[in-house]
Amino acid sequence: MAGCYNMDRAMTETTAPLKVLIKQAIVRSLRLPIAWEEIGDATPLFDGGLGLDSIDVLELVLEIERSFGVAVRDEETGMKVLRSVDAIAEYIVSQGGKEPA
Repeated sequence: MAGCYNMDRAMTETTAPLKVLIKQAIVRSLRLPIAWEEIGDATPLFDGGLGLDSIDVLELVLEIERSFGVAVRDEETGMKVLRSVDAIAEYIVSQGGKEPA
């Protein structure tokens, strides 16, 4: 069990800066009237959390592709990836995405 904790902690430490960039990209691209610091890593982006809608999905997918160099090619992938900042960060890392310059 300790190994799992250490792996989770290592993943959190390596993705923490990426999550900040993701939150900043969400606020910037969707022109949200909140500060990026107000978005929790596990906060749902839809269904109650931030309350984003289908138009926001398109904008967010374009921003992820443009900023991080990973593609969200279908609706099924999008539904998994766009659940939260945590999910987006995991996807970017798993796809070998890049941090914006």
